Parts: sequence; structure tokens; C-alpha cells
Amino acid sequence: MSEEKNILIRLYLVVGALVVFAVALGASLLNIQLKQGAKYKKLAAERTEKVVTIEPSRGSLISDDGSLLATSVSRYEIRYDALTVKKEDFEAHIGALSDSLSVLLKRPAAEFEQKLRRATARKNRYALVASNLSFDQYRRLKEFPLFSKGPYRGGIVVTQKTVREHPLGEMAARSVGFVSTDASGHITRVGLEGAFDNYLKGEAGKRLKQKIAKGQWKPLGTGNIKEPKEGSDVVTTININIQDIAHHALLGQLEKYKADHGTVVVMETKTGEIKALSNLGRNAEGFYSERLNYAIGESHEPGSTFKLMSMAVALEDKVIDTATVIDTENGRYRVYDRTVRDSKAGGYGEISAAKALKVSSNTAFAKMIHENYKDNPRAYVDRLRNMNLHEPLGLPVLGEGLPVIRYPGDRGWSGVSLAWMSHGYEVSLTPLQTLSFYNAIANGGEMVRPRLIKEIRRGGETIQKFHKTVINPSICSKETVNQLQQILKEIVQEKGGTGHGLYDPNFSMAGKTGTCQKDYGSGDPDKLKYISTFAGYFPAEQPEYSCIVVIHEPDKHVGYYGADVSGPVFKAIAQKMYTSKHLQDEVSPRWMASADLDNTYHAYESALELNPKSIPNLKGMAGMDAVALMENLGYEVLVNGNGKVIKQSISSGAAIKKGSQIELTLSRS
Repeated sequence: MSEEKNILIRLYLVVGALVVFAVALGASLLNIQLKQGAKYKKLAAERTEKVVTIEPSRGSLISDDGSLLATSVSRYEIRYDALTVKKEDFEAHIGALSDSLSVLLKRPAAEFEQKLRRATARKNRYALVASNLSFDQYRRLKEFPLFSKGPYRGGIVVTQKTVREHPLGEMAARSVGFVSTDASGHITRVGLEGAFDNYLKGEAGKRLKQKIAKGQWKPLGTGNIKEPKEGSDVVTTININIQDIAHHALLGQLEKYKADHGTVVVMETKTGEIKALSNLGRNAEGFYSERLNYAIGESHEPGSTFKLMSMAVALEDKVIDTATVIDTENGRYRVYDRTVRDSKAGGYGEISAAKALKVSSNTAFAKMIHENYKDNPRAYVDRLRNMNLHEPLGLPVLGEGLPVIRYPGDRGWSGVSLAWMSHGYEVSLTPLQTLSFYNAIANGGEMVRPRLIKEIRRGGETIQKFHKTVINPSICSKETVNQLQQILKEIVQEKGGTGHGLYDPNFSMAGKTGTCQKDYGSGDPDKLKYISTFAGYFPAEQPEYSCIVVIHEPDKHVGYYGADVSGPVFKAIAQKMYTSKHLQDEVSPRWMASADLDNTYHAYESALELNPKSIPNLKGMAGMDAVALMENLGYEVLVNGNGKVIKQSISSGAAIKKGSQIELTLSRS
């Protein structure tokens, strides 16, 4: 009897345990359903659906004459969802659809039919049909047989992306710049694109996508959760024609002298607007391309162009006047254990301070500054600082190089510093910082901040304007400015001036040459390199533009003096800019514009005068102008090559059809 009782007790315990387990299991299931159900439903949805970001269309970068420097263009990818199409619809339209795709994409109809049949047999929900389509191609394709039925009956799946195009191609690529994001989320901002990204970037949109086979994601529905908001347009100060002139003048000289890299900047004197900014460096293949923004980012010893700054200091402090006689001591001047040497053997004898600047005598400037300031070197440096030479310009473009103007007691200062600073060593400036000083002399002493932006536009309307910013209203007295202007003019006009080889009686220029040694610390003559510079402005009498050309490491066997290497670039720019309308009356009729440049202007002006209801003749026009014209007429423009238009896909005189596409073929020849 007791054994039966024990069995019953064990049975009750087992049943009780099962009941407790069942209650606990039920409670757990109830808890999951009531309290955590939403969480797990969300997880399940996230594994099959997700909200993706739609990048907005960036605003356009526009030159001062309305030409495009950079613009965003929509590109479309078309895929096919076989499961949404009924068999009878597929068979009824596959032939016509394949034929239509063949005409649009220039590939055999059989290729498309085979691809679509294979996708249907495999029940592929995301088969690629075409990619990188323009808006016009996409607009035509979605009206094709079967696809016209839409995503739920016709199987068409559309993905849009925005790509950035640069109508100028390689020209000004680094100055125009870019914005990129790496895998870790770090954003790199370069050039104008980076500087004005806040205006250009717009606001991102949102779209729902569904996960399908093989880890692919397909857009759900036909609309977006949130529509992207396109960015604003930025109108820059860059002038396309001046940029083209500067770019090719610099490129030609780099190639001639086999130099490592170079830069040129053209700036409007009164406003500080930068009209051209070109930076070219030699790549691994030996060709020149826009690699780094040397004009803004590369700070280096300026060499003899700094003598203008030293002269301004000495004249302002009245330790000399332009007639003060300085003995160049047979071209050598010893300062403690160092010797300053002139490039001319034997020196220049006894010369005036004015002539010392004209012939660029190192010994004269070393003696001028060292002997007048050795007892109070702070006075020299303070005057340089009063002219803002120790401060960066504060540009919106990232990466501005820092100027170096040492103060007595700073690391690197020594007893020979005054003598070496006087002619451009032991100091460091970027080309644009040097140009800003020359520009101040050109406009009467007012130092203005170089400017790259004119206004912000949205929907064609101006929402913000940018104006001239004055850094220093008067870097020196009017008397000093007038004296320096006269000497800079004579450097080019008078025989014996270092820039006289650039003189042309048909138009006037003023400026200063600079030839600076580079990598001189090794003491090995074979390793010695040079920086060749010309800085100045034109016209000499009523300056409208200032310009600096800096070329690094020209082949010493070909030439390295600033007047020979950089000066011709300056002259070519000034000469060709004289053909512009606002300066044309000042040019002697004996001097003729180049036929090439004249044809470019004529083609552009002729196109502007055409009836806007017909396609203009674009042949012979600069590519950037042709793009601007056709986009203003409502066309999507595809560009092949660089240079001038040699072929257009739609003949001139044809009726304008907005939303259509035109293809332009460009060539430099």
C-alpha cells in the first residue's frame, strides 16, 4: 500500500511540474506577444524593409558670366521585376519592348529579349536592364511597351542617382574642387565645392526599400517618404574666358621649361574678385593636371618679389628715399659669417634705391634693411605686420598656407635675418598672399580680401550677395604707393629693368620678377632648384587686374629666371585680356587679337543673338559656353572631350524641344 502511495506522490509531482512549466510558458508567450511583440515585429520589418537616404541634387557652381563650372545631373538605373508581370502581358509585349530598348540603347534586340526571358524563368525580381541613363532616355524608356504599365504590372524598377559633372573638364578641376565621404564617415571638402558646401548641398530625402533575393533592395512604391530638397546655386567670381587664357598660358610654359608645378591667379584690382585660378602639377605619367591648390595652400620663400615689401617699409620709415645711393660693393655684401650676392657678376656699383628695385639687387636691399634696422629690428618687422603680411587672408577655401614673418627672438631669428628677409628669404607667403600686397599697391594702398563668390541663388533668384571686404584701408601712405607704382612700371618699360623683356608698346604692364633658390640647404649645386615668379598688374596707369605667376623647379638647363619663365605667362594673359570689350578702345589698332580668341568671342556673341526658338550653331564655340547656352534652352547636354565644339548631335536651326538631349563633341585642335 505504501508503495502505491509513493507512486501517486511522484505522479502528482510530475504533473505539478508540468502544470507549472505550462503556466510559465504561457506567461512567457503572453509577455512576448503583449510587451515585446512590437519590438520583434520591428526587427522583422527591418530585415525586409528599410528607409534609405536620397541624396539631394547639389546646386550648380556658376561663373561670373553664367557658364557652368559644376552641376548635378540625374542618372537612372532600370531593372526588371519578373514576379509582377503576368505571363500573357509578357508574351504580348516582349518583342516590341526588346525592339524599343535596342533603338534607345544601340544594342541588339535579341540581347534584351534573352535577358528578360532569362529573368522571367529564374523569377528574378531585380534584373538589370540599363544603367546611367539620362533623364530624356529614362522618360522615353518608361513609355515603352510593358514598362508603360508601371512597377506593379509592367515590372519596371527605377533607381535615380545624382552625379556631378564639370563642363570645364580638367581645367580648374582643383579650384572647383569636390566633397567626398570615406567609409568611416570622414568628409573631405576641397576647393569651391568644399568652401560653399553649406549652400550647395541641399537637404536629403527618404525612400522605402524592400529586401528581395540575393541581398538586393528594391524600391517600394512610386513615391518618396520625404522629397529631397535641391541645393542653392553659387555664382562665383571666376570668368571662363580668363580662366581658359590663364590655364593654357601656364600649361604651355610648364611644358616648355619641364617644371614640376605652377600656379597663376588673376584678380580684379578694386574688388578682389578672383577671375582665374589655375594650379597645374606634373603627375606620374609626366602630364600636367590640377592636383593641389598651390595658389592658396603652398607657402614658400617669395624671393625678389618681397623686395617691394622691404622698399615700402624703408620708404614709409623714411630711412631712404628713391634717390638714396647704395653701393652694391662689387655684387657682394658680407653680414657676419654670411655673404649676400647679386646675380650680376661684379654687382651694379653705386645705384639709387629706385634702381636697386628695378635691377633687383640683393646686395642693395640687404644693405638697405640691415644697416638701417640692425639696432632696432623690431621696427622693420612691425612695419611688415602693420601691412598685414603676417596674417592669413581668411579665405573660405580650406587649407590656406600660413605666412611666416619672424619676430626678433623667435626661433630661427639670427643676426643675418634682416639681410635675408630684405630680399625674400627667411619669410614665407602663399602666391595669393603675395598677390594681395601687389594688388594693394595697384589700387592706391587698400588691401582687399581675395574673393571667390558673388552671390547665392535659389530658383533663379538672388537670396544673398557678397561684397568687397577690406583687410587694411591703407597699408602705406599715398606718397609711397605712387613711388612704388612708378618703379614697378619702369621695371617693364625701361631698359635694364628685370621685366623689360616683356615690354610691348601696345599695352602697359607693371610688375616685379622673382627668382628664388629652393633646396639650397644641402650645399650641393646639383640639388639646387628654383622658384620663378612674376607679380604685377595691368594696365600700369589705371590698373584693372593684378596677376601672379609662380613656377616651381623649371629645368635649369632650359632657364629659371622669373622674367623668362613666369613673365611670359603674365604677358600672355594681359595681352589676350586686352581684347575684351571694356579695354578694346585702349589698344593700338596695330595690335590684333589672336584669330583663335577672336573666333571664340564671335561664336558666343552670335549664338546669343539667334532666335531662341531654334538650335544655335555651336561649332567653334568654347565648350563651357555651349553647355551654358543649351542648358538655358532646356536641354540636357552630354559632353565628350575638352576645348571647342567640333560637332553637335542636333543641327543648327532645328526647333527647340525642352527636356531633350544634345551631345557635343569637343576638341583642343
